[in-house]
Amino acid sequence: MEEPLARAKHVRYFKRCLALLPPQVQELDTSRMTLAFFALSGLDLLGALGEVEHMKTDIIDWIYAQQILPDKDNPDMNLRCCGFRGGSFGGVPFNASESPKAFPYDRSHVAMTYSALTCLLILGDDLSRVNRRAVIEGLKSLQNEDGSFSFATDGEESDMRFVFCACCVCYILKDWSGVDKEKIKGYIRRSKGYDHGFGQGPYLESHGGSTFCAVASLVLMGQLENTFTLEEQEKIREWCLRRQQTGFNGRPNKDVDTCYSFWVGATLELLGCKDYINWTYVREFVMSTEGSVTGGFGKSPDAHPDPMHSYLGLCGLSIGGEADLIPLFSALNISKRTKEWLTKIHEQRLM
Repeated sequence: MEEPLARAKHVRYFKRCLALLPPQVQELDTSRMTLAFFALSGLDLLGALGEVEHMKTDIIDWIYAQQILPDKDNPDMNLRCCGFRGGSFGGVPFNASESPKAFPYDRSHVAMTYSALTCLLILGDDLSRVNRRAVIEGLKSLQNEDGSFSFATDGEESDMRFVFCACCVCYILKDWSGVDKEKIKGYIRRSKGYDHGFGQGPYLESHGGSTFCAVASLVLMGQLENTFTLEEQEKIREWCLRRQQTGFNGRPNKDVDTCYSFWVGATLELLGCKDYINWTYVREFVMSTEGSVTGGFGKSPDAHPDPMHSYLGLCGLSIGGEADLIPLFSALNISKRTKEWLTKIHEQRLM
């Protein structure tokens, strides 16, 4: 008999993540928006958003306060820096609606922009306060000549993670004018390894996370079939299927890890072959990492639960058809309930 999901404990775990986190994760303060996404989307998958209904307006206002808007006196001065920051760590005055004076060194982060937009959708916001033009202009400044995206203006890192985030932002806003799709496709093609997985960039080791980011980006752009032949897609599927041991690992000869139940499981779903996964083994592994006291999931049975693995563990279970969870829209990594709300927003903007 299958061990039931400890739903109530997981709900309490994600509520705690929204309210209080231990000192060990204070280094993630600049990424608070992503932590909020893990918690809110986790509650969404659990069908428990009602637990934070009393906080919804405050959370939405906090998210909008992290939006970097064009300078009120000279809008073009900081347009390339616009989007969302990860938190209020920069000392900028709290302001959820008005265009402020631009602050030096205040730059958006493309992953935080993705997290902010998805959090707003999860909470039922209609994105009416998002400065769409500014966000798209900010994206334009992040794409590099090779097709990759940097995480921020003048940022040093650029890889497949940020390509995925940029594609998500464009899909959510239904505006692809801020990216060059052909350059993205070229970057993704060059990042496919000899083993048919994808690295974070050209000539880098194939990895389950970057393989998801590559495939999901193409799906969101509607360019998967135009970029890889059916034979090439079949080889990508084979690389992903070989990642299953009991759960999934992210690279050959590595230990299995809870998060890859999403990264690899979602990739196989997007490629149309999730039925080839042994979901009984995946579930047994993910459940072995469940925090019996605190709720949440760790990366392995001997690891403490953390927000990322707790959320991605639920995502993997959702893809596998877990009865107590809302189905996942894998390409955006949000629930299908939230995706339906996004579709309504898109339809209303066309009226």
